[in-house]
Amino acid sequence: MKIDRLIGILSILLQKEKVTAPYLAEQFEVSRRTINRDIEDLCRAGIPIVTQQGANGGISIMENYKIDKTLLTNEEMQDILAGLRSLDSINGTNRYGQLMEKLSAGSSDFMTGNQYVLIDLTSWHKDSLVPKFDLIRTAISNCRELEFLYYSPKGESIRCIEPYYLIFRWSSWYVWGWCKSRQDYRLFKLNRMDKLRLTENTFSKRAVAFPDLSNERIFPANIHVKALFDAGCKWRLVEEFGPGCFVEQDDGRLLFSTEYSDKDNLISWMLTFRDQVELLEPDDIRNEMIQIIENMYRRYV
Repeated sequence: MKIDRLIGILSILLQKEKVTAPYLAEQFEVSRRTINRDIEDLCRAGIPIVTQQGANGGISIMENYKIDKTLLTNEEMQDILAGLRSLDSINGTNRYGQLMEKLSAGSSDFMTGNQYVLIDLTSWHKDSLVPKFDLIRTAISNCRELEFLYYSPKGESIRCIEPYYLIFRWSSWYVWGWCKSRQDYRLFKLNRMDKLRLTENTFSKRAVAFPDLSNERIFPANIHVKALFDAGCKWRLVEEFGPGCFVEQDDGRLLFSTEYSDKDNLISWMLTFRDQVELLEPDDIRNEMIQIIENMYRRYV
C-alpha cells in the first residue's frame, strides 16, 4: 500500500543521513520512478527533502529540519512488531513481519536483537480459521455483505451481516457486524460460522462506534454460584478466576464463589471436574445437576 511505503521511506530518511533512489526501490520492491513520485508526495506533505545528483548524491531530509530522528522508540517498535507478528500467526504468512522490517529499516538492533514479546493467536481450528479471517477482512475492506450458517445454543440459522470489526477476545476470534435479520449489531464467533461467502451486495458504512465488549455487557452475570472443590482443583480455579475466588477450608477443600452468566455453561464447566466438586448454590441448578448425573448413571449401567 502506498501509505505504508511513504511511512517506510520517511522512517528510513529519519534514520539515515542519505540514501539513493535505487536503495529505496530495492527496499520497497518498486521502480525508481515510483520512488521519485513518492518523494514528490512527501515534499507536498511539508517534509523538506533534498535530492542531490552525482557520485555522492542521494536523497536526504534538509539538515536544519529538526525533528525526532525516530518516529517511534525502540520499545514502541517492539510492541508494534509483536502485534504484527501475531497477525502473521493467524494468516500463516510473514506478510506483516516483512512490512514492519521495511518500516523499521535502518534500525538493525531492533530487528535482530531484543525481541522478547511473542504472541500466537492461532487455535485448534487454524486450518478453517485462516480462510474465514481473510474473507472477512476482504468483506470489511470492500463493504461487502457476508452470508453464513451460524450454530448457536438456540439452533442453526442463516445470517447475513454488514461486517465492521474482527475481534480477538475471550481466547477466540469474533466478527462484529450489523445483522440484517435481527436489525441490530451482533457478535459472531468465527468457530461457529460455516459456509461463509461474500454476497454481491455492498453496503454504505454506518457510523458505528467500537463495540462495548465488557464482560458485563456481553455476558451479564446474574447467577450467584457457590461450590466446594477438592484441593487438587486449586490450579484451575486460579487460572480461570484468579486466586481470590475461593476460601481454603480447614479440611483443605476450597469454598468457591463467583457470579456466572449462563446456566448451561456453568453445568458443563462443573462436570469437567467430575467428582472433585459439589455445587452448593443455586438450588435449582444443583437439582438439575443431580438429575443429569442420575440420567448419566442409568445410561452407563
